[in-house]
Amino acid sequence: MSKSLVIVESPSKAKTINKYLGKDFTVLASVGHIKDLPKKGLGVDIENNFEPTYEVMPGKDKVVREIKAAAKDAETVYIATDPDREGEAIGRHIADVVASGRGKSKKSIFRVMFNEITKAAVQDAFKEPGQINDNLVDAQQARRVLDRIVGYKVSPLLWDKVRRGLSAGRVQTVAVRLVVEREREIEAFVKTEYWSVIANLSAKLPPAFDARLYKISNLTVKTSGVR
Repeated sequence: MSKSLVIVESPSKAKTINKYLGKDFTVLASVGHIKDLPKKGLGVDIENNFEPTYEVMPGKDKVVREIKAAAKDAETVYIATDPDREGEAIGRHIADVVASGRGKSKKSIFRVMFNEITKAAVQDAFKEPGQINDNLVDAQQARRVLDRIVGYKVSPLLWDKVRRGLSAGRVQTVAVRLVVEREREIEAFVKTEYWSVIANLSAKLPPAFDARLYKISNLTVKTSGVR
């Protein structure tokens, strides 16, 4: 009987998970992403619904060959990458590699997730395997495509118009704008002088209390806003 193949991200996790699952499973590690946009060029077809082009990352050819070879002999493949959008995208690329290596084979490919590396959590995850969540894959892909477009299109503009060596990013560019806008608000602030008029009042019967001046006739007195 052929073993089931499990693919995780971390080599250290692979050893522990293999111990929990037993001899009927083979566990391999992808060591993170196996595919990405190309190093050179935009890798995104802006005119065709922003369709990305993925390729095996430099240094990952051996990992991909090992996954394909192991998947050919496995009756079932379980993708157990991290339970987040990055892990889901890694899982999708692994599933594509496995499917391409199997040709017309109808062997099953499942997705399993666990939030802790304990024997109970791992074994429970394999009792109810699911499928790749394409919505999470799309979320990661949108993030990656946006990073590439901003980096390739905006950074050169900064080099040309501001200073060589500057970079732009999906997060850092927005954060810089927020900082700049706040700094401009601070610089535009006009200081004004104000006084707080407080009287401590008492009568024949206690208690005494503080009274603050807020209005004189119909005019509102400027205060610090502190109560």
